[in-house]
Amino acid sequence: MRTLLKNIKGLVGAFDEVPREVAGVAMAQFPVMHDAWLAIDNGRVADFGPMSEFPGIADWSGLDIVDVDGRWVLPAWCDSHTHTVFAHGRSEEFLMRLEGATYQEIAARGGGILNSAKALQGMSEDQLYEEAAQRVRHAMSQGVGAMEIKSGYGLTLEAERKMLRVVARLKEAMPIPIRATFLGCHAVPPGFEDAAAYTRHVAEVMLPALAGEGLVDFVDVFCERGYFGVAETKVILEASKALGLNGKIHVNQFNDIGGVELCVNQRAWSVDHLEVCSAEAIQHLLEGLETASLEDRSPTYPVALPGCSHFLSIPYAPGRALVDAGLPLVLASDHNPGSAPSGDMTMAVRLASLKMGLLPIEAVAAATLNGAAAMDLSREVGALGRGFRANFMVTQPMEGLQDIAYRFTDAVVDKVFINGEIWEG
Repeated sequence: MRTLLKNIKGLVGAFDEVPREVAGVAMAQFPVMHDAWLAIDNGRVADFGPMSEFPGIADWSGLDIVDVDGRWVLPAWCDSHTHTVFAHGRSEEFLMRLEGATYQEIAARGGGILNSAKALQGMSEDQLYEEAAQRVRHAMSQGVGAMEIKSGYGLTLEAERKMLRVVARLKEAMPIPIRATFLGCHAVPPGFEDAAAYTRHVAEVMLPALAGEGLVDFVDVFCERGYFGVAETKVILEASKALGLNGKIHVNQFNDIGGVELCVNQRAWSVDHLEVCSAEAIQHLLEGLETASLEDRSPTYPVALPGCSHFLSIPYAPGRALVDAGLPLVLASDHNPGSAPSGDMTMAVRLASLKMGLLPIEAVAAATLNGAAAMDLSREVGALGRGFRANFMVTQPMEGLQDIAYRFTDAVVDKVFINGEIWEG
């Protein structure tokens, strides 16, 4: 199938040579081509350019022409941090929070992660798959063209395997790239003396078994006071590295306990949350970026999850400071039933401008190419490079990208193209 989009008001993220990621000032220089055209062939980006230089059409056969006058075309969102496979929502805990309970107090009452784990352990794999597939399809209808999905609501070998088998089925069934992350160390389940004992079980039993079955792309730990400390996180990162797997680690959501420094030193792929992020933590990330540049490898990506900050009324990651420091900031949804019950990446982009001080183009770069990089997918999605998957969205008519946040309740996405075809959901 061949498609030509013409009269594009603003074509965003179209590179002649797509970089692995954009960092610092380069995020504000994410390319925008005004009055442009985009050609799609066989599900891939074939070519693009300004309308003033359009070469004409030599072969009209099988060509679908779409006039998008007044609209913008952006790469599809790349959501690098989700918990999209779960048993059910936790709206009752939301009510508890409105009544005054904190996230930690809800967990102490048997809510939170352990609540989700109990529900998931009793659900069949098929039902879990069907509900997760609905969520993925809905996210795609909102513009998501690549996604990472974590386990972590199983907390036993069999239940974590069930979650990761669901992710494997989603990979096969869905037309977008999906990455699977094993989050065995999400909470300490009943039956273990402490976090250290459960961590040993995860590192020595669960991780080797699940990785050996080919179910794991990345490994995660909830590195936070009251959950898993730096010592436990290091155990998992070292065990993962021995199996050829990289870490995407929850750090600095509520407290800074040294997780960023550890992750940089261990060459983790990303550090996610960063609501509590000091100048010292930013400096560790910068040092990691410099070392990675010298070694021509990916840095440890800082991933902000503004939907979680919005929903829990906790601080936002210091996005402006991270970008000004020269780092490749990433935005993701954190879609989960407890602290971010939405997979709407457009909301994450809006909040990045409204609450984190990012320019609209910086927020788009963070949610597209940098999101792809945080999943090791930036040679395939996240930009509109020639040969890339034609995963992109056509907006409603807009004056400029600033309208995404300025018109903060208006629909942004008009049409979503996945592999060059309009996604019907």
